[in-house]
This record gives sequence, C-alpha cells and structure tokens, in this order.
Amino acid sequence: ITLRGKVLPIGGLREKSIAAHRSGIKTICIPKDNLKNLDEIPAIVKEELKIVPCSTIEDVLKVAVVESVECK
Repeated sequence: ITLRGKVLPIGGLREKSIAAHRSGIKTICIPKDNLKNLDEIPAIVKEELKIVPCSTIEDVLKVAVVESVECK
C-alpha cells in the first residue's frame, strides 16, 4: 500500500492464497492488478475462499473492519 492508499500488485499470489486456505482464512483481499493471476490458484482454493479485489486502502478496510464487526 502506498502512502496515498493505493494497493500495489503482489508476487506469489498462488502461494499466499493456498497458505490462507490452509490456515482456515475464509476471505482474502488482493490487489485489482493481480486479477490476471487468479487462473494460477487451484480451483478448490478459489471455491472455498472469498477473494475481494481492492484498489485502495478504503476497499481493504471495508472488508477487514466492517465485515469482521458485522460477524460479531
């Protein structure tokens, strides 16, 4: 994330999403620029994870803070 709140692309999306799945995480935020890498993620992982593409920190916070508060 830049100082201005822009979410930058990441490397290793496949490995990171598999690790999240194995850890029991149900929702992950990914940079919108990494949408082209979704085909690298195994189908079973994509089916069981909610993958939210984000372009700004506000998008991330909506998922990370608002959804976790609503769940409680």
